[in-house]
Amino acid sequence: MKRQLPLIGALLLPVMAGAVAASPAGGKADMPGVIDPAQARLDYMLKCQGCHRPAGGGAGVSNPPMNGNVAKFLHVPGGRAFLGRVPGVATVDLDDTRLSNVVNWTLYRFDRANLPPGFKPYTPAEIGRLRQSPLRTERAGVRAALVAQMPGGVL
Repeated sequence: MKRQLPLIGALLLPVMAGAVAASPAGGKADMPGVIDPAQARLDYMLKCQGCHRPAGGGAGVSNPPMNGNVAKFLHVPGGRAFLGRVPGVATVDLDDTRLSNVVNWTLYRFDRANLPPGFKPYTPAEIGRLRQSPLRTERAGVRAALVAQMPGGVL
């Protein structure tokens, strides 16, 4: 059987080496709260993009698009907490530091234009608190109520 490790290395090396340069959102300097953009991008690829797709376009109703939409939740009461409590965030097998890193990266990467003025990045402590009460079956209803409060809504 052929060893596939060189192929995996060939696929991940550009991700790890060029994540900051390749990111349209840039590196740490213009992404407060993102302590490691390369790790955030890798965590997104491994933990999020299966459902939310590489460009953040989502996969229909069950996995809504983030691209051009996700930061809109930060403009409505309860929206910030919602982002930390959705099942894919609250239950992912990442520690609070890596999770806050990828959540902040996702906001900058997929919806920088809609970040509120004075946006304060998620901290590991905040993510730790939010993920203690993950949304389950009520997720869709909570999301719909938040979207209804948004001017223009989201997809």
